[in-house]
Amino acid sequence: MQSPSTRGSRRPSQSGTGSQSKPRSRSGYRTWSNSSGTAVRSGAVAVAVTATALCLTGTAAAQPQQPQPQSDRHQAGRAEQQAGRQADQRADSASRAAHRALRSAAPGDLLGAERSAFRVVPGVPTDTRAWKVTYRSTDASGRADKVTGTVIVPRDGRTGTRPLLTYAVGTVGMGDQCAPSATFPKGSTAEAALISGALLRGWAVAVTDYQGLGTPGEHTYTVGRAEGTAVLDAARAAQRLPGAASAGVRAGSPVGIMGYSQGGQASGWAAELQPHYAPELKVKGTASGGVPADLPKVAEYNDGDPDAGLILMSAIGHDAAFPQLRLGKYLNAQGRSLAATMRKGCVSDNEKAGANKSIDDVTVSNPLKQPDWRAKLADDRLGTRAPAHPVYLYHGTSDEIIPYDVGKRLRDDWCARGTAVDWRSYPLSKHVTTAALGSVPAMNWLSARFAGKPADGNCR
Repeated sequence: MQSPSTRGSRRPSQSGTGSQSKPRSRSGYRTWSNSSGTAVRSGAVAVAVTATALCLTGTAAAQPQQPQPQSDRHQAGRAEQQAGRQADQRADSASRAAHRALRSAAPGDLLGAERSAFRVVPGVPTDTRAWKVTYRSTDASGRADKVTGTVIVPRDGRTGTRPLLTYAVGTVGMGDQCAPSATFPKGSTAEAALISGALLRGWAVAVTDYQGLGTPGEHTYTVGRAEGTAVLDAARAAQRLPGAASAGVRAGSPVGIMGYSQGGQASGWAAELQPHYAPELKVKGTASGGVPADLPKVAEYNDGDPDAGLILMSAIGHDAAFPQLRLGKYLNAQGRSLAATMRKGCVSDNEKAGANKSIDDVTVSNPLKQPDWRAKLADDRLGTRAPAHPVYLYHGTSDEIIPYDVGKRLRDDWCARGTAVDWRSYPLSKHVTTAALGSVPAMNWLSARFAGKPADGNCR
């Protein structure tokens, strides 16, 4: 994680008036990013093929090629067309078979698995086994969708039932190359060091890529319901993976849910959805930090400042989930250009591209003021349902990306609905600093839940 040498000054919000002002100091800021930034573009190599005359032995000259009879040329053309039609038919048949498999699968069912690797830093192996998995999940509209992720198990010789942590990463970007399953083998995943803390405790870890990262279609960034189902179904997929089962990941495994920033939203949604969507999972607790529980307030807080690119990324994500919102009709030329860049980029480049741009800078009219947009963003709000298990929430008081008041409101909402909430604030701590400081205490709290210790919370 790096910090920019300079930070832009806070511009007045042009989307509304927020209840909480931004911290003035911007040092130490960074959202999670793939350390490589953007994808490396591979160059294409052109290969020229020349035809040579057939030479006889000795000194005989090459014989001139006789013209192919017209009937032979027609026959060759028909054979080529037939081969093309057969290839199309095979591809179409395979596509239909894949769609049938997706429709017939249950949430969390494996659609594919292959060996992978988990590295914290480039070139250095870890004592783990890892698989990239493709599994069935459910999108924000209730339709079956295909999601990828990674299942990681410590290579510690343990065969008895072990805890399973389903971990939701923070913002990595919108391009497929940014997905955790793509960056784990390279050792370039920003949160790999935090995830390794769970593996060192002997826990298995499932990490979703979320919808549209590593799979066809666009990433539905910050669409809460789609994130929550992807997190829960990653746990189910891990429990159904034969290689993980042999290492103690089973239906009886105690399950923990954890995430920060975007991952805080995803883990919070997983906590709220679990009682009805995945009641068979033995969830013992959820640890969520830096949670963007109220997206309109987060947008107000970041409009026109160095983190403003996250607003457009969120709008793109919602447009991907709900095409009827028609984001394109609200964007001006600059907005359309930025959106095209962001759809393919990782978070560091996307933030640079969108830094200090207000909503008014990139739109002809503000979509967030429209009734259909407001309704969809309201649907993303956390705190309207009570998780059926204890929750650990943590937030930095000087968070420059997610307002501290938004985190406190989520704590109050869950407490009011009877959830045992253990709330921890980090004085003067910024967004990424809190992620680092809060990870070990959050895992300690989850460890106590796995051990069966009660959690009373501190709502009072």
